[in-house]
Amino acid sequence: MTITRIGTTARSSKIVKHNGVVYLSGQVSEAETAAEQTREILAKVDALLAEADSDKTRLLQTVIWLSDMSYFAELNEVWNAWVPEGHAPARACGEAKLAREILKVEIIVTAACD
Repeated sequence: MTITRIGTTARSSKIVKHNGVVYLSGQVSEAETAAEQTREILAKVDALLAEADSDKTRLLQTVIWLSDMSYFAELNEVWNAWVPEGHAPARACGEAKLAREILKVEIIVTAACD
């Protein structure tokens, strides 16, 4: 079976497609608030899914990392407005130290694709 990699560097690929599934690398934003970061991240996810012949109605799993769980309500407000009703993925959300101090949210998505 073919593995397709898009946006590949020496370290990672932004998109990996295999056997009808698309895996996105973790998406982040350097916006000021957790809500703004979440909005920007989800816009990136939309664009990457489109590039991979998928969309947010085909979400399978999402893993969300917050630098502080105090951002949970802020994240969920944006998330709930973005995810299509009836298409919510399996989701996990936890707290972790992220790669840079400014980062509050990181979202990792897996979806079905053509």
